[in-house]
Amino acid sequence: MQKNAYSVLIVEDIKNTRLRFEQIIEQSPDLQLAGSAENVADGRKLLQTQNPDILLVDLGLPDGNGKELIEEISKQQRNTLAMVITVFGDERHVVSALEAGAMGYLLKDDEFENIIESIKQLIAGGSPISPPIAKHMLKRFHSKDKPPDSNPKKSIRLTEREQEVLLMVSKGYTSTEIADSMSVSYNTITTHVRNIYKKLAVNNRAEAVIEAIQMGIINHSGNDQ
Repeated sequence: MQKNAYSVLIVEDIKNTRLRFEQIIEQSPDLQLAGSAENVADGRKLLQTQNPDILLVDLGLPDGNGKELIEEISKQQRNTLAMVITVFGDERHVVSALEAGAMGYLLKDDEFENIIESIKQLIAGGSPISPPIAKHMLKRFHSKDKPPDSNPKKSIRLTEREQEVLLMVSKGYTSTEIADSMSVSYNTITTHVRNIYKKLAVNNRAEAVIEAIQMGIINHSGNDQ
């Protein structure tokens, strides 16, 4: 570890994702792992003994919302910079997290190569935000003064299995993890995912989750309605 490496505390409930984040941080010569937790309570305990430079936090945690930790470090006026990494890119989650004090907001996907670059941007004074979120928020902003759509989307019907896959996608599971959980092949899951994209008229996981939340297919906590 470099003496002046920036410390990163991770709060993420999905084990494989958390281990992947840890590996990415540990492999970066400019960063060091301050600790990792799987829920709000454990994250809070670590923050009582650690003063990390970066808090990398998910929102949908088993015992609450990662936003609580962001609010706490903001109230304590720490120098810790908070960056959200989640599957939720809808306006409600994004605005709520930014208002709580988050300085960056990334969306999960199967690949995590952009995390290090985003952390560097954060340290340099930037506010990294995933392109799909920026695009979505700009569309929402520019459409506020437009009249309502005279031909809104009709109800989208997903099969029961597609809904199950989409729910797991919303919780941050990769296609491989979903396949293992459902005891089916990876190709079967990718076929379901492609069908979901086609029905929702989206191009990636983040957009699928955003669209599903807005249409009420899944709710804001990532559970079926």
